[in-house]
Amino acid sequence: MKAVVIRQYGGPEVLKVEDYPDPVPGPGEVLVRVAAASVNPIDYKRRAGLTKEFYPIQFPGLIGVDMAGTVVKIGAGVEGFSVGDWVFAMADDTYAELCAVNAAVLAKIPKGLDLIRAAALPLVTTTGNQLLSATGIKAGQTVMVVGAVGSVGRSAVFTAKERGAAVIAGVLKRQMDEAKTAGANQVVATDDDTAIEKLPPLDAVADTVGGRTAEKLIAKVRPGGVFATVLGAPQNAAKYPSVKVVPVFSKFDRKTLEFMAEAVRDGKLVIPISQTLPLSEAAEAQAAAEKGGIGKILLVA
Repeated sequence: MKAVVIRQYGGPEVLKVEDYPDPVPGPGEVLVRVAAASVNPIDYKRRAGLTKEFYPIQFPGLIGVDMAGTVVKIGAGVEGFSVGDWVFAMADDTYAELCAVNAAVLAKIPKGLDLIRAAALPLVTTTGNQLLSATGIKAGQTVMVVGAVGSVGRSAVFTAKERGAAVIAGVLKRQMDEAKTAGANQVVATDDDTAIEKLPPLDAVADTVGGRTAEKLIAKVRPGGVFATVLGAPQNAAKYPSVKVVPVFSKFDRKTLEFMAEAVRDGKLVIPISQTLPLSEAAEAQAAAEKGGIGKILLVA
């Protein structure tokens, strides 16, 4: 098969499309012909060697965690999947034409959802849902989602609205217009200190940004409230011992992924896709992703 192979840590230029041995599904695994993979921050952090202490690459190796495709072979002991099924997952080594996936982390794509677009969803929608869930927010309470125009942020906003919460979208001034499409009740510029000062006490914050912004916003959480984050505790968290800080690490949950994917299919949740590129342009895709912007970048195998 063709795959994006990495032989050393470095910049996007170390990503090369090469022939690579086809994966063989073992017991409990499913072989999937990949239609598309999506580019996530964890992918380019791994490529750069920033995660080698806890998530190293065995060279020559592959990267990628999101994928959507078609089942082509079933390993021993697998039930619930058939050859020809459209599936998606958070898996390993997804920048490739074929991927062996543990059936326990595989889900069927809801009928009516585009196969290619489905590749954008596993990591970001699951993370956004779990980030919001970690706040424990209830109907009638107020939560601020920081980084609300990002894919994780949009997923958190949708989940909060489904729970009946009032949602404040926290974004940069230049993102204010775009934030109106995220579905929040109110939009606040996080780089406007006056706007931050005017915020009412918050029941919770769901943070996807970190840094100075997180340090400013933890101060706005009421005593007994929750600050949930995918980026680690704010550096000043010790100053607010009455606020519960909850770090969030995305974990596969089939029901959550299917629920979020159905919301995308039905138009209730929008995960923008900014570019769709061939697998051979993985280096260009990662370079673009590292510059930031709104929208997922997909690699079509």
